[in-house]
Amino acid sequence: MPVIAPAPANVPVLSTEQMIEVDRLMIKSYCIELKQMMENAGRSLAIVAREKFFPQALKGKRILAMVGTGGNGGGALVAARRLQSWGANMTVCLTANPAQLSPVTAHQLRIIHEMGVPEVEIKDLPKLGDYDLLLDGVIGYRIKGDPRGNAKSLIEWANAQPTPTLALDTPSGLHLSSGNVYEPCIKAAATVTLALPKQGLYAEAAKAVVGDLFLADISVPPQLYQHLDVPLEAVAQLFANSDVIQL
Repeated sequence: MPVIAPAPANVPVLSTEQMIEVDRLMIKSYCIELKQMMENAGRSLAIVAREKFFPQALKGKRILAMVGTGGNGGGALVAARRLQSWGANMTVCLTANPAQLSPVTAHQLRIIHEMGVPEVEIKDLPKLGDYDLLLDGVIGYRIKGDPRGNAKSLIEWANAQPTPTLALDTPSGLHLSSGNVYEPCIKAAATVTLALPKQGLYAEAAKAVVGDLFLADISVPPQLYQHLDVPLEAVAQLFANSDVIQL
């Protein structure tokens, strides 16, 4: 079985509102908790980081996980844990005080602390960081306008680096329904989106910030999509060959 498989033809596309409903149904109807989805998302992000950016050797590579307060931040922390265990030298940068993290993201941070992964504050990031890859887990699909505060500062810093950025679900700053690119927005070399691709990823303006696009299985039962009028046959075998496919 390949680590990353090619996508089949005609993969369905969701809006942000439909993805919110997917998350709701996963928890309420299928009892698949956010922590489980986050684990799957972060594992897939780590796989793409290793397979796309370091296919020869991951050991010793310096990777910075940029972590927001919500689910994307938690997924980036899961990826950081995985990559550290696989031999990378991870560092974590938070956009907020740990007390401001969502409960599931805070849970992932406690694991990272237990592993001894170092943290760096945004104000202490060098003008040009000495990293081989950046992981973008700053802002997710619920974005409502231009990034502000620490999120804005971290996105601007990342975009000024020669280092490639790998985004989780969406480049931070992209609206996944409209495809509107807010200012600033992460300019990703690649994006690992989750469950099904969102329509904003294919907008003309988004092409400059999404990079290579991958799709990761977060264990959504195919039958769930029938609640959204997505034909079962379009998703039933989507991840039959791999947990990650390239779109």
